[in-house]
Amino acid sequence: MKKSVCLPAVFVAMIGVPTIAGEWIEGRVTHVRDVDTIEVSNLPVRLNGVDGPELNERGGRAAKTWMQKLVLRKPVRCWLNGEKTYDRWVGTCYLKNDQDIGALAIAAGHARDCPRYSGGKYSSYETDDSRKLPSHGYCK
Repeated sequence: MKKSVCLPAVFVAMIGVPTIAGEWIEGRVTHVRDVDTIEVSNLPVRLNGVDGPELNERGGRAAKTWMQKLVLRKPVRCWLNGEKTYDRWVGTCYLKNDQDIGALAIAAGHARDCPRYSGGKYSSYETDDSRKLPSHGYCK
């Protein structure tokens, strides 16, 4: 059974996020940084195994705009795996209908699979467009 934790951002800041790592979080997307980083109730979440272009790279702005249309102000749930990169918790996030947001971004051609972290989970979603995006060395 999935365990759900829905905490306001102020409470999360007070108690510290490590208490919810390895747990489900739920909330609305309050900000989209780029195609592979969203904020859920102001908590930054890096989509695990998804390699998207930076805003200054080819396709970066279009990918962010696409992600904003998909998730901004919408309810999502994310499984945080306990890892952290910079200020972001790493997790896999889903729309209300259980669609994996990372898989959708890759299938739409706005990101690539990052096999180093996904274990190849998203490779079947890659398209000709996604394969043309910049590949970042940390994903190999």
